[in-house]
Amino acid sequence: MIKDLWYKNAVVYCLSVETFMDSNGDGCGDFEGLTRRLDYLHGLGVTTVWLMPFQASPGKDDGYDVADYYNVDPRFGTLGDFVEFTHAAQQRGMRVLIDLVVNHTSDQHPWFKDARKGPESKYHDWYVWADQKPKNADEGMVFPGVQKSTWTYDEVARRWYFHRFYKFQPDLNTANPLVQAEILKIMGFWTQLGVSGFRMDAVPFVIATKGEKVVKSKPQYDMLREFRELLQWRRGDAIILGEANVQPKTNMEYFGDEGERLHMMFNFPVNQNLFYALASGDTAPLAKALAETRPRPSTSQWGMFLRNHDELDLGRLKPAQRQKVFDAFGPEKDMQLYDRGIRRRLAPMLGNDRRRLELAYSLMLTLPGTPVLRYGDEIGMGDNLKLPERNCARTPMQWSDEPHGGFTQSKRPVMPVIGGGAYGFEHLNVAAQRRDPDSLLNWMERALRMRREIPEVSWGDFEVLDHSQPGVLAMRYDWRNNSVLFVHNLLADPIEFELPRQKLGPDGKQLINLLTEAHSQVDGRGRHRILLEPYGYRWFRVGGLDYLLKRSEA
Repeated sequence: MIKDLWYKNAVVYCLSVETFMDSNGDGCGDFEGLTRRLDYLHGLGVTTVWLMPFQASPGKDDGYDVADYYNVDPRFGTLGDFVEFTHAAQQRGMRVLIDLVVNHTSDQHPWFKDARKGPESKYHDWYVWADQKPKNADEGMVFPGVQKSTWTYDEVARRWYFHRFYKFQPDLNTANPLVQAEILKIMGFWTQLGVSGFRMDAVPFVIATKGEKVVKSKPQYDMLREFRELLQWRRGDAIILGEANVQPKTNMEYFGDEGERLHMMFNFPVNQNLFYALASGDTAPLAKALAETRPRPSTSQWGMFLRNHDELDLGRLKPAQRQKVFDAFGPEKDMQLYDRGIRRRLAPMLGNDRRRLELAYSLMLTLPGTPVLRYGDEIGMGDNLKLPERNCARTPMQWSDEPHGGFTQSKRPVMPVIGGGAYGFEHLNVAAQRRDPDSLLNWMERALRMRREIPEVSWGDFEVLDHSQPGVLAMRYDWRNNSVLFVHNLLADPIEFELPRQKLGPDGKQLINLLTEAHSQVDGRGRHRILLEPYGYRWFRVGGLDYLLKRSEA
């Protein structure tokens, strides 16, 4: 059977409906506004739109406190508006992923309200309860420094309920077969409305055993296979992209030995070591992380990203490495979060240095996996550290120099648009960058277009090449007798980089630059000598002009 592995060579763009585009002037983004901006995303090179939660919610945690899995929050429109959006995306050849938040619900969800009545409620066992406060209630918080406990007493039920996250997000008892059946029903519902898959939130917590007597949680990996089987029967090409920040040694448990569980996972080990490399100029830990996450089934794929909607989690770095990243990119206490991460957007972290921004995105686009972009990063949006916790990096999209960045005509947007300073909408916006051929936006469009023309990164095998420059990352990909080479200088100093032809295979005499006219041929010693400017990068096709002619004739 031929498998449609469309996600292997996709470009994913994550956005929040709430802060992307307001169509009716009420200050809140909506599906009609998002639909109007699909041509912008299509022109940028996006093939897949990933939506953060948009279901009905009290909105205490940016929609991750879901109160109705089967409806759209009225602020964003209706189910009809959602279907019109998915249809418009399909007309442009774009797919839609949505967040699947099933580790917990809102405490305002009808299930939990009914569960509070006690054991006589059909929903009581859908949650995790204890008669006495467990001894380990002050352990395992996801948000240390903000969250005080993982158990809260409910006055109505007169019992304690478990919540890995905030106290207004009671955990579902996902070991309960009835809860698992409901999760499958939720997935089936949205695939019927045009969704091509799900970004599953907090996967390790979803599949974990929970309860007051659980000392060491045991993952229920087979649950992931059940989720995948439903998608294969309902819609054969739908996928699950898992958020699982786990040790590399457990990756295969999430993918499955035969690729029968998750289709994709975010590569957190590479992400964290990538930022360490950017901070230190040392590429060795990054190369190690690439090697450790290399094993995976042929149908599985990594999601490669720089920043996302959460903090930059550095929890798996060594303390000295983490401090190095803090010192470089988040030295102030209000830039850090939960004692483990940085809550800034990428452009401010890199000092708005265009060279470093291009380097970072070039790295992300050429690492082994599918690139995942965060809305606004294509124009270098900033952050508002006056906003609490993660909201500082979730400000509205900046479309123009009109009031509130063209996001809304309301005088009271759902969240303040960044104004004034280096990142203010008055000069940093989509409209201005569209007119500037040298803008970051136009660079990103060209880079994404070229990235999709290099299937070796998505489908091929890779090798991190050995050399004598610790500040340079050189990677070769091979697929179907074709090869590409990517070279990145992570240092602030220029470097003359030498690479023997032997490391590039039989076609390594000539390197064709895919982004500029700076091609390379071996010298008299059989070496390529490449001068890399500070934070410089090169994308090469391995082979001469004969190769390019053969490719065009084919």
